Amino acid sequence: MKTLAAQVITPEDLLQHWQGHRALTRRVIELFPEKDFFEFSIGGMRSFSKLADELLAIGGPAMKGIVNREIQPFIEGAEKLIFKAQYLEKWDEATAEINKYWNQLSIEDFNETFNLFGQYEFPIIQNILYFIDNEVHHRGQGYVYLRALGIEPPFFWER
Repeated sequence: MKTLAAQVITPEDLLQHWQGHRALTRRVIELFPEKDFFEFSIGGMRSFSKLADELLAIGGPAMKGIVNREIQPFIEGAEKLIFKAQYLEKWDEATAEINKYWNQLSIEDFNETFNLFGQYEFPIIQNILYFIDNEVHHRGQGYVYLRALGIEPPFFWER
């Protein structure tokens, strides 16, 4: 049985990793033609705008809930955005919100359990890792869409 845990990544490095993913996802949004951002889909998957709605409903609101220990329901697409530029603006606002709330977390907070959106009761670190994994998953769908549209997506390692 191990009694000593080692810190593998600092909170600052984890935030930088997440924000690198967010910057890459933002570039994917930028590459979509306006109409296709809202309408293009393959195999019954949601359009990339709908996937972006989900990601916007998670990042900033989740970090605010975690820091304030407020259990708010998950609300996707509350704002009816109709232009890609609005998504990019909201993306940038969410990035600033994530940074703001991240800076209010202590190292001890990461191991505390929190019932995110009243549905996911896990240690905060597990919720944060889910945010990143979920974004990577949906960005992968965006890559498939872009390729199907004949558009070269950005290299996934350029974060």
